[in-house]
Amino acid sequence: MNKLKHWYNISTATAVRLWILLILLGLVVIMILSLLFRFVFSHPVVAEIPAGKGRTASEKFIQINILNGAGEKKIASKAMDYFRNRGFDVVEIDNYETLVEKSFVIDRVGDLNSAKQVAFALGVPDSLIRSDIDSSLYLRSSVILGKNYQSLKPFR
Repeated sequence: MNKLKHWYNISTATAVRLWILLILLGLVVIMILSLLFRFVFSHPVVAEIPAGKGRTASEKFIQINILNGAGEKKIASKAMDYFRNRGFDVVEIDNYETLVEKSFVIDRVGDLNSAKQVAFALGVPDSLIRSDIDSSLYLRSSVILGKNYQSLKPFR
């Protein structure tokens, strides 16, 4: 019991130093875990098409168009800024032919890997990738923004 009492008989300055040390140690642990999660467990968004993966000589970045199917104004331009900041080549924004509930990605050239990168950047699961091959559009994927656009990465 005397040893226990002795442990608690530390000066206030020493107790404050111990608390500061514990807080700093906790912050360092949180930063290390955050870096581990970011670089190990979560794959980064890559807008560049690997050489030899069906790209032309002039095509280096994933080219997309963004279509507004939510009926809200200016959301396609906000999404365009988001994708361009991540290295995607946004060649067009426009309205989609109909209103849609859920956002999705359309693979336009049969390159599922590029469509998955676009879907990951948008924040939709791979199950929301559709295939509609149309080489006349000169782009790899189309992003269709639905009424659920507020839950997507560009709008958080």
